[in-house]
Amino acid sequence: MILFLKNNMLPISVFVTGACVLIIEIAALRVLSPYYGNTIFTASSVISIILAALSVGYYAGGVLADRHPRLEWFFGIILASSVTLLALHLFGTFTLPSIGYTLSLTSGPFVFSILLFFIPAFLLGMLSPYAIKLQNMLSSETGVGTVAGKIFFWSTVGSILGSLMTGFFLIPHFGVHRIIVGTGVTLFLLGFLPLVVLRVNRQLATAVAAVFLAVLGVFVFSDARVEDSVILNKDGVYGRIFIYDSISDGRPARFLRQGRSFSAAMFLDSDDPRDLAFDYTKYYSLYKIFTPDVAHALVIGGGAYSIPKALFVAEPYASVDVVEVEPVLFDMAQTYFGAPDDPRLRNYVEDGRRFLYDADTRYDVIFSDVYHSLYSVPNHFTTREFFELAKEKLADDGVFIANIIGDLSAEAPSLVLSEMRTFLSVFPNSHFFAVGSPEQVSAQNIIFVGHNSGTKIDITGVALEMYDEPVFRNLALHEIDISRFDLSAHQLLTDDFSPSEYLAAQVLKREFAGITK
Repeated sequence: MILFLKNNMLPISVFVTGACVLIIEIAALRVLSPYYGNTIFTASSVISIILAALSVGYYAGGVLADRHPRLEWFFGIILASSVTLLALHLFGTFTLPSIGYTLSLTSGPFVFSILLFFIPAFLLGMLSPYAIKLQNMLSSETGVGTVAGKIFFWSTVGSILGSLMTGFFLIPHFGVHRIIVGTGVTLFLLGFLPLVVLRVNRQLATAVAAVFLAVLGVFVFSDARVEDSVILNKDGVYGRIFIYDSISDGRPARFLRQGRSFSAAMFLDSDDPRDLAFDYTKYYSLYKIFTPDVAHALVIGGGAYSIPKALFVAEPYASVDVVEVEPVLFDMAQTYFGAPDDPRLRNYVEDGRRFLYDADTRYDVIFSDVYHSLYSVPNHFTTREFFELAKEKLADDGVFIANIIGDLSAEAPSLVLSEMRTFLSVFPNSHFFAVGSPEQVSAQNIIFVGHNSGTKIDITGVALEMYDEPVFRNLALHEIDISRFDLSAHQLLTDDFSPSEYLAAQVLKREFAGITK
């Protein structure tokens, strides 16, 4: 075994470091997403910076290998990558919460990708050309082409394993904090132990080990700190999840936060699921105007299951299907938010659009609640094809309700107005409501209602006083008069072209600049 490791230490090393590169890259997305969302800007920034760091590392590693073709330099670089990875991650744990929110959705991911991940990826990039040089010296009878192919083969196989292991095992079972610390420890052992065997300067090795252990100790301490109000703090498959108790509208409430976004809340002083904490969720009951007889309801996006719970109580004879892509949320909703364990409420863990495509049921009500915030706009739920699919799955006289987040600025480009144009191309019989006010200039929840019927219902002509729900009070004052907008000036969104992240970034730019019109 020892002879095998000695003869293959370089291929084994690049295999492990190749895995670490992909683990760092995927973990980087999770580190930044609470501050900048799971957007194309975050993904593009992380991937670009990692690739840039690797490319510079390849060049520098080749030059350094020619000047210092020694094993202790090779393993010293691995050791340095471990220390810089943990030191910069420690730096990020303090700087991201304090200044991360001050940077924009587009610039923030790029800046912090450079600050936190460029140097470790650069050092790891140096290893492949270094390993080729050293392996060629150790196996002089083997051609350099064969040696290079072998090194890149094992490095790439390691990267494949790292990618799969991170997505299918590490993130579902461990927090991102522990994943990065574990990667740092792995790199430290991979670099430190061979240096001990090679008998390099032991005082230097001891000093490096002491620094590493000190940084590691800070991580262990910081990971153990939990705020008193936080009930749950863990990683889900799609992001960090927090559950904590606080106050909402002067009442005790329990909140669900996913990454940067406040996803849901529940009043703790009420046993009625229809007593909803977030104003936009109260608009679920608009279905009563359009299709009062409900046998089958679908909610896309469970969160804390506030709307499914309300529908479950409001329609005691209806089945309520819920599609939630985050696997852990339903159990959390049952444990912390009182979601019922009842065969009438069925939970499905999958993508909402894929569920619609496969569904055989035609629903009387479909409520789409997949926008966590402007930092997390699910592109495939913004397009004409999605709305067409939703309409296809509606029963005759059924109603589709969607929660959209954005502003009502007439300035192009506009996320909300593009969505309105797209929605109207599928649901000509539509209504739009501003949860705040149609005159509000800042971003707010906008409720889209599409009725699968040729009969237009005039909201002002409905006897709204017959409904008990608070949302029906002054409902007409919240309806948006779309005739004031030139929707033709805004992009119709399709699967082929839906720049939703860019449109959301424009809303945020107007918010931060205070120039919303």
